Amino acid sequence: MMFWSKTKDVVHEFTEKRDCFVTLEDTLLGFVLDGLTWCGDEGSSETFTTGCPGWSDCENNPVRSFWNRVSAAFADIACGDVTAMLNGSIAIPFSPTSIFGSIEVKRFTSTKMKSLNVVLVTQEKDGTNCTNASLKDLRQELDPRIKYSCKEVTESQIQDCSSHPEKPCGACW
Repeated sequence: MMFWSKTKDVVHEFTEKRDCFVTLEDTLLGFVLDGLTWCGDEGSSETFTTGCPGWSDCENNPVRSFWNRVSAAFADIACGDVTAMLNGSIAIPFSPTSIFGSIEVKRFTSTKMKSLNVVLVTQEKDGTNCTNASLKDLRQELDPRIKYSCKEVTESQIQDCSSHPEKPCGACW
């Protein structure tokens, strides 16, 4: 399984070409509803796709509520060795207010999950590293029985790996 935060394009470019990881958006429901906006109107049975509140306009808007719920369900089934791609080109790669930080990480359990392998996606010569304070916060949020590892990997290395399907996914980082 692959979780992500602020690396959507890189992750999906990778999972589109390689079948060794599945993201929530690779599932049927996630694929169909990714990028869509919808809402209703009190007293109406119609579903609207325009005039809906934005992601942060209303905490309980239908789209945000949907993604929060399915993200929780996806995290609940995380098992074995799990990978998360985080953005190493920003100052705070792990945000406790992101869906990954506020919902998914909190639902990881050592009864099912053996390890969380963080792939910190960086640019060639800039970005943060695995000693970032926010990643220490991530480690503290995790069930202590879940093994944690972090590796800095350049975006170009991920792109190169996704172009070579003969290369084992484990060798990508």
